[in-house]
Amino acid sequence: MQPTVNVRHTNLPSSVDGEMSRLFKPLSRITPILSAMVLMCMLVSAARAQSNAQTPVSKPASPAPQSDARKAFEKMKTITGSWQGAIMDISMDFTIRAASSGTAILHEGNTAGGGPPNHEITMFYLDGDRLLATHYCDAGNRSRLEGKMSPDGKTIEFSFIDVTGSTRGGYLRGMMFTMIDANRHVIEATFIMPDGKPIQVRGELQRTK
Repeated sequence: MQPTVNVRHTNLPSSVDGEMSRLFKPLSRITPILSAMVLMCMLVSAARAQSNAQTPVSKPASPAPQSDARKAFEKMKTITGSWQGAIMDISMDFTIRAASSGTAILHEGNTAGGGPPNHEITMFYLDGDRLLATHYCDAGNRSRLEGKMSPDGKTIEFSFIDVTGSTRGGYLRGMMFTMIDANRHVIEATFIMPDGKPIQVRGELQRTK
């Protein structure tokens, strides 16, 4: 025979029932407040989502336009390479190359026979919104000049700023580069001779490399 289990339902004492009612009574007052807070949060989230959906996506900012000095500097970079020509009937070779991670351009001139002027160097570089050049003359001085590009973009003219070092052997007063095409350009320069007399020199150079 299977044992029989009798389950009897016993009512809780009235004291226990009262205690339970007392414990849950505060919750009945808090529940409406919590419901209102949850509803408010849901409304705020929905409003933000709608606002973000209606806000137009901003376009990335356009790059700043190049300054005139930067344009002239980039134009000078187009003549990097090896060149040959004659200046004042003196055969010369020129090497032009970017230096210092592209922040400067080195321009070096050498006579074919190794005589003066030899290893004469000009450095071109940007200084803020200015294109500057420092010419290291074989006379032992350094002329500083500022370059401006012509409206047609073919000529860059460098005007004299100052000179440091002795000028007894003369000094460079100005120079100009005119780009004819990818393989030809013209150099014109003004030198002040030891007696103070200015002379104009000109040479057309042909690319060799």
